[in-house]
Order: sequence, then C-alpha cells, then structure tokens
Amino acid sequence: MQRRPFGRTGLEVSVLGFGGAVIGLTRPAQATVDRLLSAALDDGMNVIDTAECYDSEDLIGHAVAGRRHECLLFTKCGHRAGFDLEDWSPEVLELAIDRSLLRLQTDYLDLLQLHTCNEDVLRQGDVIAVLQKARDAGKTRLIGYSGDSAAARYAVECGVFDALQTSISIADQEAIALTLPLAEQQGMGVIAKRPLANVVWIDRKRPEYAQGYYWDRLQRLNYGFLQASDGTEPLATALRFTLSVPGVHTAIVGTESLEHWHENLAVVAAGDLSEKAYQAIRRRWEECAAPNWIGQG
Repeated sequence: MQRRPFGRTGLEVSVLGFGGAVIGLTRPAQATVDRLLSAALDDGMNVIDTAECYDSEDLIGHAVAGRRHECLLFTKCGHRAGFDLEDWSPEVLELAIDRSLLRLQTDYLDLLQLHTCNEDVLRQGDVIAVLQKARDAGKTRLIGYSGDSAAARYAVECGVFDALQTSISIADQEAIALTLPLAEQQGMGVIAKRPLANVVWIDRKRPEYAQGYYWDRLQRLNYGFLQASDGTEPLATALRFTLSVPGVHTAIVGTESLEHWHENLAVVAAGDLSEKAYQAIRRRWEECAAPNWIGQG
C-alpha cells in the first residue's frame, strides 16, 4: 500500500488507515478483530486510530500486541469516558492517557490527540499543556487535534500541534479551504476522518442518527456518480476524492468486515482521481454549499 510522509513528523503513513469507532460500537469477537488487523497489517496498512471513548482500545491492543513495531497507534482523549470528572479537565486527560496506554498494551503512543474540544477550551491552554507533558514524559511521540471548523483553524494557527484530524469528504469540504492550506504550510500531518461521509447515499430516506445532515447535503449536491448502477462507483469515487485533496496524508475507515477492508484497499490502489473528476466535485460543492455547511465532528 502506498505511504505518504506525515508532514514534518518524520513518519510515513499508509494512505488508508483503520478507524476504531465501528468495532467499538459493534464489539465483534476478539478473534474477528485479530484477523482483520492482521490482514490489514499484512496489506501494508500501518495507521490505527481510536479514542478513549470508542470502547475499542482493548480490542486493538490485543490484536496488535505482537506486531507493535509494524503499526502507528493514534488515540484521542478528553471525554470523561467512565471517570467521575469533567470533560477536558487536566485530571481526566491524564487518567485517560494512562488508561489508553494500558488498554493498547503499549508504553508509548505515536500520536495523542485532543478529541473535538471547542476553541474556548483550546485557548485556555491547560489541555494542550497536558499533551505536551505526556510527550515530554515519552508517553507519545506526537500530539494533535481532532476536530473541525473554527476550533480546527485555531489548532493549526497556534502552532503547537504536529497533526490535525478533520472531516473531509464529498459531503464535508469546509476544511479544504479553511484549514488544510495552512496545515500544509506548517508541515502538519493531516488525517481525514469520515472520508466516506458514513456512506449515507445508500439510505433511501433520511437516517435517524446524527449524521443525517450528510444525507441532506448529498440530496442538494446530487452528484451524478452517486446515481451509478454499479454500486462500487460511489464508494470508490468518494474515497479517492478525499485522498486526492492536497495536504491529506491518510484517510481512516472503520469496519469489522475483512471483505469491506479489501474493497477499500482495491479502491486506494487505483490512485487519486483525475484532476478533471476532482475539480468537478469541488465546483459542485462551491455551487451548492450553504453557509452553515461547516465541518462536522
């Protein structure tokens, strides 16, 4: 699998990474996760991203315990996630970091990220100081911010983070102009989350869950490729679009299915979209996007 330099960090990341949210929600058998991540590592994937609140760190830690040197472990912190403390308090951050290390069965992380706190919390500075302390103590190699819109812009502008994880997809393109050019200029590693917009185009009616706003946007955008009779074209175009965005180094996709993993792997093997196809999607967004179509965490 192709790898890209992760900004100025010195790391190289696989263009397709594994996101731990799905297995946290579904909690498949440990043996299923072991097979899935073993196959993904065999395929050249090295980015595994999770969070303290996803309920998947333990599954991932067990699955990669014998292959730690082959992967980059990214996690996020900030939510109290079982602790009787306030979100974003320094105490909950420090406890969560140590718990993540235990769950992931490692003595260091490759990237530790603040998990979608707002701009006001970032500006107070104490949450950033906790991550810097963890880095100084050798608990993480890099620190980053995961989030969108104005908070993500501040996270880039403040100059303290090594990496940014932000929403980038055919239904979520604010970051392409708002944050990515500056992140690229500063040499930050960039992780695209929700690169498939939760695949909401397969729903004939608006979904009940929170990401229904992606469904609303796609109704208005009405991309022609989403109408293709070949059911693989929408997914392939969507994923290749995200990986074609300048400044994006890796896109994380969650699944518990080895079949779906191999489908995604075949998509990224095809490379970026043509410039013509990429610009057509960008133009459609610029024609249709409403002012309130901000990045969605």
